Amino acid sequence: AAAGILCYVGAYVFITYDDYDHFFEDVYTLIPAVIIIAVGTLLFIIGLIGCCATIRESRCGLATFVIILLLVFITEVVVVVLGYIYRAKVEDEVDHSIRKVYNRYNGTNPDAASRAIDYVQRQLRCCGIHNYSDWENTIWFKQTKNNSVPLSCCKAALSNCTGSLTRPMDLYSEGCEALVVKKLQEIMMYVIWAALAFAAIQLLGMLCACIVLCRRSRDPAYELLIAGGTYA
Repeated sequence: AAAGILCYVGAYVFITYDDYDHFFEDVYTLIPAVIIIAVGTLLFIIGLIGCCATIRESRCGLATFVIILLLVFITEVVVVVLGYIYRAKVEDEVDHSIRKVYNRYNGTNPDAASRAIDYVQRQLRCCGIHNYSDWENTIWFKQTKNNSVPLSCCKAALSNCTGSLTRPMDLYSEGCEALVVKKLQEIMMYVIWAALAFAAIQLLGMLCACIVLCRRSRDPAYELLIAGGTYA
């Protein structure tokens, strides 16, 4: 179950990142998500080893389970550290790339950047970088010369909005940069919290396995059975 949830969290980060990748050029941000998917896959195998070792009362199997679980625990600690590092870098990365993306916007022949901007503005209910007036500095706005912003800036409840700057009350007033930063930081926090939660579960698993190992090593009946003897 833990493995499945970890893989889901990693996949969610990949899917969501794909919607915002134009605003965040550093692909290394996906490293925590890659690691957490790998950990989830490995954790499923480790869980099976632990279950089999416990059922068969194998000291060797339990010892292997504890060692591998310890390595996974260390990996998840690394994920948490990387998550915090990249979470801190999000704001600088978005600030560096968002103006380039808006300048590449082409409403008449939508490319990847145009679709990304329209998606973000509709999804996050924002317009422009800091507000809708930022569109006045873009190449697209100067070429169209109709004093309008993209329709994705229009409030969802309005059906007759044309994006005209003469009716600013029809447009989203909040800029997209702060909301994109917030969204990406939230995504990274999902990874951090998932890694922390399952690191705690793994600590509990290691503790339980160690208790079983200690009890088996102190059980004289168990030792005689292993040696092929009898116990009265």
